Amino acid sequence: MKTGKIRKIILALVLAVIGCGSLMSAPQEDAGSYFTINEIDDALFERINGKSYKADCNVPLEELRYITVAYCDFNGETRKGEMICNKAIADDLIDIFRNLYAASYPIERIELIDDYDAEDRKSMEANNTSCFNFRKIAGSKTLSKHALGLAVDINPLYNPFVKNGKSGRKVSPESGAPYADRTAKFPHKIDTNDLCYQEFVKHGFKWGGNWKSVKDYQHFEK
Repeated sequence: MKTGKIRKIILALVLAVIGCGSLMSAPQEDAGSYFTINEIDDALFERINGKSYKADCNVPLEELRYITVAYCDFNGETRKGEMICNKAIADDLIDIFRNLYAASYPIERIELIDDYDAEDRKSMEANNTSCFNFRKIAGSKTLSKHALGLAVDINPLYNPFVKNGKSGRKVSPESGAPYADRTAKFPHKIDTNDLCYQEFVKHGFKWGGNWKSVKDYQHFEK
């Protein structure tokens, strides 16, 4: 067998052991073109109007940006994600997701929350990473940072919102209950040692996992 062929076989075996599983699953060189920032055009507005961009939304479209990014899904395959955010953090998010992708950081999906009828619960149950959604903080009259496009939820199923009260523990999404115990070890957990946490904090974001009264382990805001 020729030396070159042997080397290819060895490389494939190494990638299968230490990488995402195959040559196709490792970050691709041409995925750099996936990272884009654009204004909200008419076609995109049709997708979000009445959903994440509700009738009472007072955030001007000019303040929002549509970004696309490359990411590694849970199977290690390269995917193209889409997100709407405030223009103030668009460059930050491109930089953060570029670094996460380069490190093969696993994110299950990055889709517009409009694909889930802008229902936060449905998006979280699907473990969808998202940003803009004009809504109030659950159980309050205060607008969420998501309403301004200034907050991102990462792998929310494995990093749920947790509130302990007199009536017991509330976990959102409900199927994220097994991951409410942050002393346990499990995949996709965001903590202060996690690359995702480090990237967002480096770019000036605050983490909901550091809040005192409640914990929102999926949540980064600026």
